[in-house]
Amino acid sequence: MTHQDHQDPYHLGTPQAAPTAPAPGGGPDAVSRGDVLRTLLWAVVVLSAVANMALSFAGAAAPLHLASGVVTVLAAGALVVRGLRGRR
Repeated sequence: MTHQDHQDPYHLGTPQAAPTAPAPGGGPDAVSRGDVLRTLLWAVVVLSAVANMALSFAGAAAPLHLASGVVTVLAAGALVVRGLRGRR
């Protein structure tokens, strides 16, 4: 084994290429827009269902029940459509 075969960690020579960092938002742990949208839709479903239940206990007017029910149905429907499209 010669001196040239031995790797010297303090050798001053041509620099080796440094490993490149992944692009922002492009790593394997990046959250996609679809994940964010699905989370927001679930939050809307839960919040509007809780609001509808609270309105029921409070004895609120029927238009408020209908509005929160429509929001719940639309958000749940969007989740179903996204789920069915994702199967293709």
